[in-house]
Amino acid sequence: MSESNGSYWKLFPRDLSSGIVVFLVALPLCLGIAVASDAPPLSGLIAGVVGGLLVSWLSGSHTSVSGPAAGLTAVVIAQLEALGSFEAFLVAVFIAGIIQVILGIIKAGSLAAFFPSSVIQGLLAAIGLILILKQFPHLFGHDPDWMGDLGFVQQDGENTFTELKATLASIHIGALIVGVTSLFALILWDRSPLKRTGIPAPLAVVVMGVLLGELFRMMGGAGNEENPSALPIGVSHLVQVPVTDGLGGLFNALPRPTWSVLSSAGVYIAAITIAIVASLETLLNLEAVDNLDRKKRVSPPNRELVAQGVGNMTSGLLGGLPVTSVIVRSSVNVTSGSETRVSCFIHGVLLLILVALFPGVLNRIPLSCLAAILMVTGFKLAGPAKFKRLWGQGANQFFPFIGTIVAILVTDLLVGIGIGMVIALGFILRSNFSHPLRRIVEKHVGGEVMRIELANQISFLNRASLSSALSEVPKGGHVVIDARKTEYIDPDIMDLITDFEREVAPVRDVKLSLEGFKNRYQVNDRIQYVDVTTSEVQADATPSQVVEMLRAGNDRFVKGEPVARDSHRQIGVTSQGQFPLAVVLACMDSRIATEQIFDVGLGDIFSVRVAGNVAAEKELGSIEYGCAVAGAKLLLVMGHTRCGAVNASIDFVSQGSDPKEATGCDYLTEITSVIERSIAKETSTTEDRTSANEAFSNRVIELNVRETMRDIVERSHAMRRLVDEGRVKVVGAVYDVSTGQVRFLD
Repeated sequence: MSESNGSYWKLFPRDLSSGIVVFLVALPLCLGIAVASDAPPLSGLIAGVVGGLLVSWLSGSHTSVSGPAAGLTAVVIAQLEALGSFEAFLVAVFIAGIIQVILGIIKAGSLAAFFPSSVIQGLLAAIGLILILKQFPHLFGHDPDWMGDLGFVQQDGENTFTELKATLASIHIGALIVGVTSLFALILWDRSPLKRTGIPAPLAVVVMGVLLGELFRMMGGAGNEENPSALPIGVSHLVQVPVTDGLGGLFNALPRPTWSVLSSAGVYIAAITIAIVASLETLLNLEAVDNLDRKKRVSPPNRELVAQGVGNMTSGLLGGLPVTSVIVRSSVNVTSGSETRVSCFIHGVLLLILVALFPGVLNRIPLSCLAAILMVTGFKLAGPAKFKRLWGQGANQFFPFIGTIVAILVTDLLVGIGIGMVIALGFILRSNFSHPLRRIVEKHVGGEVMRIELANQISFLNRASLSSALSEVPKGGHVVIDARKTEYIDPDIMDLITDFEREVAPVRDVKLSLEGFKNRYQVNDRIQYVDVTTSEVQADATPSQVVEMLRAGNDRFVKGEPVARDSHRQIGVTSQGQFPLAVVLACMDSRIATEQIFDVGLGDIFSVRVAGNVAAEKELGSIEYGCAVAGAKLLLVMGHTRCGAVNASIDFVSQGSDPKEATGCDYLTEITSVIERSIAKETSTTEDRTSANEAFSNRVIELNVRETMRDIVERSHAMRRLVDEGRVKVVGAVYDVSTGQVRFLD
């Protein structure tokens, strides 16, 4: 989906607001990830700038924010150690970008379609909980761990939960005041008149945090590391941007790749590792951010891989860390109201200009106020409503969701996602093993057939279930094995089917039909049951049996359980002739599809349709042909509720108007005049004899059906003879357009 320039300008205020918030959050994260990766601090900032200025426009995503990712810190550390220098590592990052571009070109991004939604929702909720747990210490001024760490085990020897305990022993009062004040300001901002100012709440709390920090500094006191009860906030509790001499000084301070290592196999191993991990994390995050997008736009994964690849090539050349789509910054972007990719671009611009020109100002920002911003984002990602919704979707969704959350909390993002995928796959397999097939007893015109529908995947573990189902087919019965929805059938299952066909079925006089088997199984589909009316079926059927057939078909229609039919096969079978069991005289109303209402196949019934289901001469001729010539055993006259023809006739009578004069239709009276007889015979209602009286209208509709039945038998000698001889039965019915139910009249 592309945005016009006009749309960008129209949405610019919201994107500007979001871009500022993302910048404030990304700044310490870029620095923290670089420090945690044993890389130069500026390398994290460069990766953030590349993600904002370049990847934002190459990507097809409108909400994803790219930059250095916490999930890659372990990979970066390992590859730095293997390659021996950061300059050699930059070459690996450049080559990794080339690999990602190739992956995008060959459409490897389609892998994203295989991530279960429960796992993606678990990822978002887990990130929300991690933000709350990990930022809690920073909120209290306990900052030994770097701010963007998402891993359970920390580099300082603590873990997510022991760090919470350690926080209580080293609370910094000044940072705590700033953090808690910021948290309450963020929560209350949307409920206060300040929201109407248009100032982003996170920007306001950062400015407030800086001002409070300066106030505490002017108040003086002992150094905060030695005396945490003092108010002044020390350097370790503030953002720490490297100070350079403008843009020129920034780029002069960057390391450059050493191309001499291109002959080393290690650099290619490192590049492949970075490309695979970065691509997986990007695809996961892209799927998750699309779930957050209020406009539910879908980002093209293959284009994203190309964009990230170009980003990594650029980052490697400029001395930056690997770039991926980053879930934390992207979540902040969405929850801050971002509309287009401009917000990501703005965050990149701010990173470049402010880091280069105003590092001193940025270094006044307390980490505790940034922690408050991330905690509020965490609450939005892991709200109780999400847990309630997944619980309501059943165990197959809820347990992979919870499993993913727990796994990410106690490991890291990629390992946790892997565990979540295994849990989700386990539930899929469990569902297939528990319900590998579905048994349905179908009533066709030729008799009952047991249909066994196979699941999508049928393995040797399902052999016992299929064997049990086949053993339940009665002697002399008919069974059809339906594999139309099946993608894979284990050879053991094929052997079972073959043995049943060759050995068991002949002994028990069971007929076996096969449908939907792929060519690779070397089995030809064959239908042995009768699913269309033949001359033999028509000859053996009685009028009462046909009524019951239609009644049962309507029950299936109402329940939404129609008999499975192969329409192409029925076209071929009926092309040479038809042997209808019934003639149905119904209204021409678009809601009255007789074959569908009665769940019958091609050729099973003749349909005669006319407004108001009246029987004029042409309709009588069709009815006589269907019963006397084609051999149908039943004539069903079917009216329906809310019939337009009946209601129009009622209103013509109540208003005393002539249908021809009222409508300009020359032949409408041929229908309304017939219906008027039923209106006159309905004498139980003396007031409100209009179509607005639904009860009155329904009584006229039923009377019209009965009058039509009487007309047909009285006017048609052929039909009267067939009825007298018991060869044809005339039955009336009313179809309810609201429920789909057909009510057969006495």
